[in-house]
Amino acid sequence: MQVIKVGGNELDDPDFLSGLAKCVKKFGQSAVIIHGGGKAIADLQARLGMVPQKVDGLRVTDAESLAVTEMVLSGQSNKQIVRALLTAGVDAVGLSGVDGRLLTAQQKHHPTADLGLVGGIISVRAELLQQLAAMGITAVISPISLGLDGRTYNVNADEAASTIAKALSATMLNFISNVPGVLHNGAILPTLTLAQTESLISDGVITDGMIPKVRAACSAVAQGTPQARIVNLAGLVNGSGTVFSKQ
Repeated sequence: MQVIKVGGNELDDPDFLSGLAKCVKKFGQSAVIIHGGGKAIADLQARLGMVPQKVDGLRVTDAESLAVTEMVLSGQSNKQIVRALLTAGVDAVGLSGVDGRLLTAQQKHHPTADLGLVGGIISVRAELLQQLAAMGITAVISPISLGLDGRTYNVNADEAASTIAKALSATMLNFISNVPGVLHNGAILPTLTLAQTESLISDGVITDGMIPKVRAACSAVAQGTPQARIVNLAGLVNGSGTVFSKQ
């Protein structure tokens, strides 16, 4: 089973969506896709006159912001992906973490700020995803999750992807990007350890927008998934990209 994390920025590109669907079709097996939608959330908040706030990369979420976030993630973004998969002939179903209590969360606490309705996942109903996979159905998951207290929580999509991959005992978590992997002198670095990755960041080889991408991949490995990979759509099919592991 392929476990794939898709960033929200890529969802603005219709060619990316159709390409993703074609990739999943080529696998010949079901996949689990976890997605974000940060840009679309920020755009809708701006149209509504809301000012997004973040602390250490985490979106501060009050009740009003959560309503917008859930609308975008579980509605717009989720259905964009499902629609593309179905159009390509891939049987797919869209879920949020709330559906079937797929993802159970608790409020996340920050040492210096109140994040509001931001959660961290404490359990995954992995058997539901395994049952869908056994039926040949690709699950597309919005990271909006249900708390033990009955409230809905906004969960970071990278964190959700890492937790789901671990719960499914996946050997690899794929982070799909618009870049083929980590580049050095124009060539893809095929493998990196966590220590090597930090050295490349310190040395200025990994810079700018690539830093959060590699940190997300390293976090997945640190949390228990044996390998994580940053790759583009072409690399997802041919097995290239940059693979991260502990050693």
